[in-house]
Amino acid sequence: MTLIPQVIFIILFTTCIYFFVKRMLRIRRNIRLGRDEYRHDNPIARLKNMSLFALGQRKMFRNVPVAILHLFIYLAFIITQIELLEVIIDGTTGTCRAIYHFVVATWAQKIYVFTISLIEILSALALLATIIFLIRRNIIHITRFHKPELRGFPFKDGNYILFGEIWLISCIFLMNSADMASVNGAYGFAISKYTMTFIQNYSNASLHLLERIGWWGHLLGILGFMVYLPFSKHLHIFLAFPNSYYGDINHQFKGSMKNMPAITNEVRLMMDPNAILLSVDSTHTKFGAADITDLTWKNLLDAYSCTECGRCTAACPANQTGKLLSPRKIMMDTRDRIEEIAILKDKNMDLVDGRSLLRDYITEEELKACTTCNACVEECPVNINPLDIILQMRRHLVMEESNAPTEWNSMFSNIENNMAPWKFNPAERANWINS
Repeated sequence: MTLIPQVIFIILFTTCIYFFVKRMLRIRRNIRLGRDEYRHDNPIARLKNMSLFALGQRKMFRNVPVAILHLFIYLAFIITQIELLEVIIDGTTGTCRAIYHFVVATWAQKIYVFTISLIEILSALALLATIIFLIRRNIIHITRFHKPELRGFPFKDGNYILFGEIWLISCIFLMNSADMASVNGAYGFAISKYTMTFIQNYSNASLHLLERIGWWGHLLGILGFMVYLPFSKHLHIFLAFPNSYYGDINHQFKGSMKNMPAITNEVRLMMDPNAILLSVDSTHTKFGAADITDLTWKNLLDAYSCTECGRCTAACPANQTGKLLSPRKIMMDTRDRIEEIAILKDKNMDLVDGRSLLRDYITEEELKACTTCNACVEECPVNINPLDIILQMRRHLVMEESNAPTEWNSMFSNIENNMAPWKFNPAERANWINS
């Protein structure tokens, strides 16, 4: 028996694994370009968040029909990895249905048949969901899928993955159906025992060829998806878990801006010269963020975790009223800028190229349009926080460039002089009670 198929399989599989791991390590390095931030406290609460939002997809179920369709694809992706294990064993050993023939006991074979049948049922449901999602994206033209930031590759990316899923599922059924027909339905898989009827009169040689086409087609689809995934928005399949784990767990003050110890110390000294001061990180002297190296590693992880679903933008009141702000675009721009800086890193150059996230990617108009309502954060299914990036960049505009709207400057002046946003004597603040 020739070993050429096994050799080809091993070379293809190890090569794709290499490129996948290489790209993932590069993404990890890129995320670490951000400032350090401690997010390892309260692991129990963080595990709960990860279970609810990444594994349980809690926020997805705000729209139940879409959530169920997404669940079909999600479960199919998880469960079909069992069949991937068999593909690896078959490809390495040059056998067919290695697991089925390895287990001799009848009960073990029944478990195998049940598992493959479950995979087929979930795959069929995933196929249905995939077709519906293609219709939603390309025929119904749901508004959030046709915003300016999705033009070009970002929109095509979603279609590529959906068509890829159809390819994978079709190959599974072709492989199983041909395999079933070759043994006269002996396996008894849930759906293939019906689809095999279309080819059961083919010769054994033809059935073997169809089974091999399905097997290799499925394998190449998986390997292609593996290499493509780290360049796609569908990277959230993996990053949703760490992103939810390291997300904010203090929900008492949603949408609040994080204080900087250096600023807090100044305020304390103004109020009380003898106040106890907070320790300050002397390595970070900037106020706010102008580029990705000013943001934290969690902000950069958010950018890579973005699903580009647009729920944040659809919920944004500024975007709804026609303003330029799109929280999804904020995340996409941040990720694009990370990749631009990463090229300099690859060339061992200084991370300075005369460009920055502020203005070259995200405009002042976008930043100033934000109402800080936190709707984008509440809507994100994987707990991404575009608001934090917006606030840090606005802090840079105000504190580093003294760049604030006239209305803001009036408010700042009133707070400084009157300890309130309004222009009246602090001693008269409570007079409204007697009116």
